Amino acid sequence: MKRSHIIGIVLIAAAIAIIISTAGDASSYVTFGEAYEMSKNGDSNSIHVVGELPKNENGEVLQIYPSADKLSFRFVMSDEKGKQQEVFYNEPMPSDFKRSEKVVVIGSYQGELFVADKILMKCPSKYQETTVNAKM
Repeated sequence: MKRSHIIGIVLIAAAIAIIISTAGDASSYVTFGEAYEMSKNGDSNSIHVVGELPKNENGEVLQIYPSADKLSFRFVMSDEKGKQQEVFYNEPMPSDFKRSEKVVVIGSYQGELFVADKILMKCPSKYQETTVNAKM
C-alpha cells in the first residue's frame, strides 16, 4: 500500500473514533420526573430539562430567590408536563433571565433539589419577527 493510503485510513479511523466518543455524551430533553428517576437509578450524567418560568398575568416571573450575596439563586421552573420543580444555580443570575420564554437547565438531582450546572435561555427579543415597511 502507498503511504498516502495508510495515512488516509488512519485519519478516517480517528474521525470515526471521535464521532463514537462524542455520541455517548449526547443527551435528550427529559421531564423532571424522568430526571428524578434517572438520578435514583444511579445515573450521574448531566441531564437536560426544558421548561418555562411561571409568570403572572403581567408577564413577571413569580418565584426567583437570589442569595444575599447575589452569587447564586434558586427559582421554580415548570417542565413540559407542567410539573414545577425548584432549581438551584450556583452562579449569578444571567442577564435577561426573567424575560426568557423557554429555559433549559443542565444538571442533576441532589436529593430532592435539581442543581443546574448550566442554564440556556430562549429570549423573545432575539427571535421575534420584525416587519419592514418599504414604500415604493
